[in-house]
Amino acid sequence: MTATILIVEDDQNLRETLSDFLELEDFVVVQAATIAEAKDIFNHSSIDLTVLDIMLPDGDGYQLSQWLCEQSIETRILMLTARGLEKDIVEGFESGADDYVSKPYRSQELLMRIKALLRRPLAKRETLTLDINGRLVDWRSMTVKYHGESLHLTSRAFSILKLLIEHTNEVLSREDILDACWGKDVYVDNRTIDNFISNLKKQFDLTSENAFYIKSVRGVGYCFMKREFNKTTD
Repeated sequence: MTATILIVEDDQNLRETLSDFLELEDFVVVQAATIAEAKDIFNHSSIDLTVLDIMLPDGDGYQLSQWLCEQSIETRILMLTARGLEKDIVEGFESGADDYVSKPYRSQELLMRIKALLRRPLAKRETLTLDINGRLVDWRSMTVKYHGESLHLTSRAFSILKLLIEHTNEVLSREDILDACWGKDVYVDNRTIDNFISNLKKQFDLTSENAFYIKSVRGVGYCFMKREFNKTTD
Protein backbone atom coordinates (compact mmCIF):
# COMPACT_ATOMS: atom_id res chain seq x y z
CA MET A 1 0.00 0.00 0.00
CA THR A 2 1.29 3.45 -0.91
CA ALA A 3 2.26 5.55 2.10
CA THR A 4 0.79 9.03 2.59
CA ILE A 5 3.23 11.74 3.65
CA LEU A 6 2.29 15.17 4.98
CA ILE A 7 4.81 18.00 4.47
CA VAL A 8 4.35 20.86 6.94
CA GLU A 9 6.54 23.69 5.61
CA ASP A 10 5.75 27.40 5.15
CA ASP A 11 8.32 27.98 2.39
CA GLN A 12 6.34 27.20 -0.76
CA ASN A 13 9.37 26.50 -2.96
CA LEU A 14 10.90 24.08 -0.45
CA ARG A 15 7.53 22.42 0.16
CA GLU A 16 6.74 21.88 -3.50
CA THR A 17 10.28 20.77 -4.38
CA LEU A 18 10.18 18.10 -1.67
CA SER A 19 6.64 17.14 -2.66
CA ASP A 20 7.66 16.63 -6.30
CA PHE A 21 10.65 14.54 -5.23
CA LEU A 22 8.56 12.27 -2.98
CA GLU A 23 5.80 11.89 -5.56
CA LEU A 24 8.42 10.64 -8.03
CA GLU A 25 9.20 7.98 -5.41
CA ASP A 26 5.52 6.89 -5.58
CA PHE A 27 4.39 8.40 -2.28
CA VAL A 28 1.05 10.16 -1.88
CA VAL A 29 1.95 13.66 -0.69
CA VAL A 30 -0.22 16.20 1.15
CA GLN A 31 0.94 19.74 1.92
CA ALA A 32 0.33 22.24 4.73
CA ALA A 33 1.87 25.68 5.26
CA THR A 34 0.67 26.21 8.83
CA ILE A 35 -0.12 24.29 12.00
CA ALA A 36 -3.82 25.07 11.53
CA GLU A 37 -3.80 23.55 8.04
CA ALA A 38 -1.95 20.48 9.31
CA LYS A 39 -4.43 19.93 12.17
CA ASP A 40 -7.32 20.13 9.74
CA ILE A 41 -5.67 17.47 7.56
CA PHE A 42 -5.08 15.20 10.55
CA ASN A 43 -8.71 15.60 11.60
CA HIS A 44 -9.89 14.26 8.26
CA SER A 45 -7.15 11.97 6.91
CA SER A 46 -4.75 9.21 7.90
CA ILE A 47 -1.10 10.23 7.54
CA ASP A 48 1.65 7.60 7.64
CA LEU A 49 4.55 10.03 8.05
CA THR A 50 4.84 13.76 8.72
CA VAL A 51 7.81 15.83 7.54
CA LEU A 52 7.68 18.77 9.92
CA ASP A 53 9.42 22.15 9.88
CA ILE A 54 9.91 23.88 13.25
CA MET A 55 9.51 27.54 12.33
CA LEU A 56 5.92 28.03 11.15
CA PRO A 57 3.76 31.17 10.86
CA ASP A 58 1.29 30.20 13.60
CA GLY A 59 3.60 28.45 16.06
CA ASP A 60 6.39 25.91 15.95
CA GLY A 61 6.77 22.28 15.01
CA TYR A 62 7.34 21.27 18.62
CA GLN A 63 3.78 22.38 19.43
CA LEU A 64 2.32 20.39 16.57
CA SER A 65 4.36 17.32 17.53
CA GLN A 66 3.10 17.58 21.12
CA TRP A 67 -0.48 18.04 19.88
CA LEU A 68 -0.20 14.85 17.83
CA CYS A 69 0.88 13.00 20.97
CA GLU A 70 -1.91 14.55 23.04
CA GLN A 71 -4.50 13.56 20.45
CA SER A 72 -3.01 10.04 20.15
CA ILE A 73 -2.78 10.51 16.38
CA GLU A 74 -0.79 7.72 14.79
CA THR A 75 1.88 9.10 12.47
CA ARG A 76 5.64 8.98 12.30
CA ILE A 77 7.31 12.39 12.68
CA LEU A 78 10.49 13.49 10.91
CA MET A 79 11.55 17.04 11.75
CA LEU A 80 13.24 18.80 8.81
CA THR A 81 14.51 22.20 9.86
CA ALA A 82 17.32 24.74 9.67
CA ARG A 83 17.62 24.64 13.47
CA GLY A 84 20.43 22.16 14.02
CA LEU A 85 21.76 22.98 17.49
CA GLU A 86 21.90 20.16 20.01
CA LYS A 87 19.23 21.77 22.21
CA ASP A 88 16.90 22.02 19.20
CA ILE A 89 17.40 18.35 18.36
CA VAL A 90 16.83 17.31 21.97
CA GLU A 91 13.64 19.40 22.14
CA GLY A 92 12.48 17.84 18.90
CA PHE A 93 12.81 14.30 20.19
CA GLU A 94 11.29 15.26 23.56
CA SER A 95 8.26 16.70 21.79
CA GLY A 96 7.65 13.35 20.08
CA ALA A 97 9.71 13.34 16.87
CA ASP A 98 10.97 9.98 15.56
CA ASP A 99 13.85 11.46 13.54
CA TYR A 100 15.49 14.86 13.01
CA VAL A 101 17.24 16.14 9.88
CA SER A 102 18.88 19.56 9.52
CA LYS A 103 18.65 21.73 6.41
CA PRO A 104 20.21 21.82 3.92
CA TYR A 105 19.53 18.13 3.48
CA ARG A 106 20.69 15.50 0.99
CA SER A 107 17.70 14.18 -0.93
CA GLN A 108 18.76 10.53 -1.01
CA GLU A 109 19.66 10.49 2.67
CA LEU A 110 16.27 12.02 3.51
CA LEU A 111 14.56 9.41 1.35
CA MET A 112 16.39 6.58 3.15
CA ARG A 113 15.39 8.00 6.52
CA ILE A 114 11.75 8.27 5.42
CA LYS A 115 11.75 4.68 4.16
CA ALA A 116 13.39 3.49 7.38
CA LEU A 117 10.72 5.23 9.48
CA LEU A 118 7.94 3.76 7.37
CA ARG A 119 9.31 0.26 8.03
CA ARG A 120 8.88 0.81 11.76
CA PRO A 121 5.57 -0.17 13.34
CA LEU A 122 3.57 2.73 14.72
CA ALA A 123 4.20 2.99 18.44
CA LYS A 124 1.86 4.43 21.04
CA ARG A 125 3.15 7.88 21.94
CA GLU A 126 3.49 8.91 25.55
CA THR A 127 3.39 12.67 25.86
CA LEU A 128 5.36 14.40 28.61
CA THR A 129 3.17 17.49 28.39
CA LEU A 130 -0.55 17.90 27.89
CA ASP A 131 -2.65 20.95 27.03
CA ILE A 132 -5.89 20.78 28.99
CA ASN A 133 -8.15 23.67 28.02
CA GLY A 134 -5.16 25.99 27.66
CA ARG A 135 -3.42 24.79 30.82
CA LEU A 136 -0.08 23.17 29.96
CA VAL A 137 0.68 20.23 32.25
CA ASP A 138 4.29 19.02 32.45
CA TRP A 139 4.29 15.54 33.97
CA ARG A 140 8.07 15.51 34.46
CA SER A 141 8.25 18.59 36.69
CA MET A 142 4.65 18.30 37.95
CA THR A 143 3.91 21.89 37.02
CA VAL A 144 0.99 23.61 35.31
CA LYS A 145 1.23 26.85 33.31
CA TYR A 146 -1.68 29.04 32.22
CA HIS A 147 -0.96 32.21 30.25
CA GLY A 148 2.60 32.01 31.55
CA GLU A 149 1.51 31.84 35.20
CA SER A 150 1.97 28.80 37.43
CA LEU A 151 -1.03 27.01 38.89
CA HIS A 152 -0.57 25.24 42.20
CA LEU A 153 -1.49 21.57 42.35
CA THR A 154 -0.66 19.20 45.18
CA SER A 155 0.95 15.86 44.40
CA ARG A 156 -2.37 14.20 45.30
CA ALA A 157 -4.24 16.41 42.82
CA PHE A 158 -1.69 15.48 40.15
CA SER A 159 -2.17 11.77 40.83
CA ILE A 160 -5.97 12.10 40.60
CA LEU A 161 -5.71 14.11 37.37
CA LYS A 162 -3.32 11.59 35.83
CA LEU A 163 -5.58 8.69 36.81
CA LEU A 164 -8.62 10.35 35.25
CA ILE A 165 -6.73 11.10 32.03
CA GLU A 166 -5.40 7.53 31.81
CA HIS A 167 -9.05 6.41 31.90
CA THR A 168 -10.44 9.06 29.55
CA ASN A 169 -14.11 8.44 28.72
CA GLU A 170 -14.31 5.76 31.42
CA VAL A 171 -16.33 6.17 34.62
CA LEU A 172 -14.24 5.81 37.78
CA SER A 173 -15.94 5.28 41.11
CA ARG A 174 -14.81 7.14 44.21
CA GLU A 175 -13.46 3.78 45.44
CA ASP A 176 -11.38 3.43 42.25
CA ILE A 177 -9.87 6.88 42.83
CA LEU A 178 -9.31 6.20 46.52
CA ASP A 179 -7.54 2.87 45.94
CA ALA A 180 -5.30 4.27 43.18
CA CYS A 181 -4.36 7.58 44.77
CA TRP A 182 -4.43 6.88 48.50
CA GLY A 183 -3.99 3.12 48.63
CA LYS A 184 -6.18 0.24 49.69
CA ASP A 185 -7.45 0.00 53.26
CA VAL A 186 -7.08 3.78 53.72
CA TYR A 187 -10.19 5.59 54.90
CA VAL A 188 -10.91 8.88 53.15
CA ASP A 189 -14.28 10.59 53.28
CA ASN A 190 -16.03 10.81 49.91
CA ARG A 191 -16.30 14.56 50.38
CA THR A 192 -12.50 14.78 50.26
CA ILE A 193 -12.44 13.18 46.81
CA ASP A 194 -15.34 15.39 45.71
CA ASN A 195 -13.42 18.47 46.86
CA PHE A 196 -10.33 17.45 44.87
CA ILE A 197 -12.48 16.92 41.77
CA SER A 198 -14.23 20.24 42.29
CA ASN A 199 -10.90 22.06 42.53
CA LEU A 200 -9.60 20.35 39.38
CA LYS A 201 -12.74 21.41 37.54
CA LYS A 202 -12.18 25.03 38.56
CA GLN A 203 -8.43 25.11 37.87
CA PHE A 204 -8.72 23.50 34.42
CA ASP A 205 -12.17 24.88 33.49
CA LEU A 206 -13.34 21.29 33.02
CA THR A 207 -16.90 22.15 31.99
CA SER A 208 -18.98 20.61 29.22
CA GLU A 209 -18.42 23.65 26.96
CA ASN A 210 -14.71 22.84 26.58
CA ALA A 211 -12.61 20.22 24.80
CA PHE A 212 -11.86 18.46 28.10
CA TYR A 213 -14.34 18.18 30.94
CA ILE A 214 -15.25 16.07 33.94
CA LYS A 215 -18.68 14.51 34.01
CA SER A 216 -20.24 13.60 37.35
CA VAL A 217 -22.05 10.26 37.26
CA ARG A 218 -24.66 10.34 39.99
CA GLY A 219 -24.21 7.67 42.61
CA VAL A 220 -21.05 6.30 40.94
CA GLY A 221 -18.19 8.72 40.47
CA TYR A 222 -16.51 10.75 37.73
CA CYS A 223 -15.53 10.53 34.08
CA PHE A 224 -12.84 12.61 32.36
CA MET A 225 -14.23 13.37 28.90
CA LYS A 226 -12.50 14.38 25.68
CA ARG A 227 -14.41 15.60 22.67
CA GLU A 228 -13.59 13.66 19.53
CA PHE A 229 -13.42 14.96 15.97
CA ASN A 230 -15.22 13.00 13.30
CA LYS A 231 -12.54 11.57 11.02
CA THR A 232 -12.88 10.14 7.55
CA THR A 233 -10.21 8.44 5.54
CA ASP A 234 -9.56 9.79 2.05
